Amino acid sequence: MKFKSLLLAVTVSVSTLAFAQESKKFGPPAGNAVVGDTYGGGVASNAESKAISVDKLSKKLKKDNKKVENVAVKGTVTDVCDKKGCWLTIQTEDNSQFFVKMKDYAFFVPTALKGKNVVLEGSAERKVTSVDEQKHYAEDAKKPQSEIDAITTPKEEIRFVANGIKVVN
Repeated sequence: MKFKSLLLAVTVSVSTLAFAQESKKFGPPAGNAVVGDTYGGGVASNAESKAISVDKLSKKLKKDNKKVENVAVKGTVTDVCDKKGCWLTIQTEDNSQFFVKMKDYAFFVPTALKGKNVVLEGSAERKVTSVDEQKHYAEDAKKPQSEIDAITTPKEEIRFVANGIKVVN
């Protein structure tokens, strides 16, 4: 009987420690997102000089009407997922935004990236985002319920999958 009690106590202790360690993985990474910081697979040394504007990317996607691979884009971060840092939005020249996910969900960024200028390397395409997916991201961004409820139609937008992100200023 004492063995079963001891075994139970050890099992509970180990489970508690495992969950305590697991909880540290949640939330965006810490950091101040200072100039020169990189996230993901890194960014080529010449990425900033070859980066195109969001407007040029949009025009290229409209012209080619397909996915653009291996592109570097420079822009300002307007929002970061508060839950994990698993997505962000970039300001466009027409005051809209485009959505950025991390390739293979392999890295996250700190919320301190909001307001920073970055260079992204990866691929981009035009995509229709469903109402449910838009609402999910609005909830992640802690938007007011009235704003979430106002999402009623799918939206065509630029979707960027980042291999790497670098803070440039």
